[in-house]
Amino acid sequence: MRKLRVLNGNTLKIIAAILMVIDHVGSFFCPYNLVIRSIGRLSFPIFAFMIAEGAKYTKNKWKYLLTIFGLGLICQVVYYFFDNHSLHMNILITFSISLVMIYILQFSKKIFFNFSEYKALRYIVSPLIFIGSIVCLWILCQYVSIEYRFFGIISPLLANLVDFKGINVNDKLKKLDNYYLRVFLFGIGLVFVSFEMLKILGLYTQFYCLLALIILVFYNETRGKRKMKYFFYLFYPVHLVLIYSVFILIKLI
Repeated sequence: MRKLRVLNGNTLKIIAAILMVIDHVGSFFCPYNLVIRSIGRLSFPIFAFMIAEGAKYTKNKWKYLLTIFGLGLICQVVYYFFDNHSLHMNILITFSISLVMIYILQFSKKIFFNFSEYKALRYIVSPLIFIGSIVCLWILCQYVSIEYRFFGIISPLLANLVDFKGINVNDKLKKLDNYYLRVFLFGIGLVFVSFEMLKILGLYTQFYCLLALIILVFYNETRGKRKMKYFFYLFYPVHLVLIYSVFILIKLI
């Protein structure tokens, strides 16, 4: 199976970017074409999983978070003016919150495992920090419209549940830090995302996102030779502006 894992991070993101373009072109020009919208459903899971991978391997966690969040704010301004002053939070805001939740999870793990001699910290403080953050997130999602809602934010977090990098754990727990287990846990999140979107929109197309798990199986956990992170950072806002500009021009004509 390892020999079949030929897709690096850059390749996965390029695939996701192409799928995102298809999805957004469909949303602007043919919103009722279920085939196009179904194909586009595969974009979110790939980008979401790569956010989880970025949180696991980045050398500067806060720079990574601030970059995603900063671009999310820029896109939010574009959304506000181009989407009838909508305050619906875009996907980069979703990913920014996912990163915050992952960092809180890792912080809670460090308290639980690295301060094992302090039972109050291990058995009380650590769970309270993590559970409290989940509750706060759930409340936030009840009042703020965020792309892919609560479970969309949680999905990358599930992929990092078994990430014990930099944490003192025994060999049995270290074995849980397995790529296929991370994909499986992430897939559970996607199932909940699909049911939540079905409940909100009444459409089954979101379930096609589960097909992205097949693509993720071929990921080899490497970034790729070319440094393309700034391209992917800029891709989201730029492609939205271009698609919307074409849409406006066609309407004017």
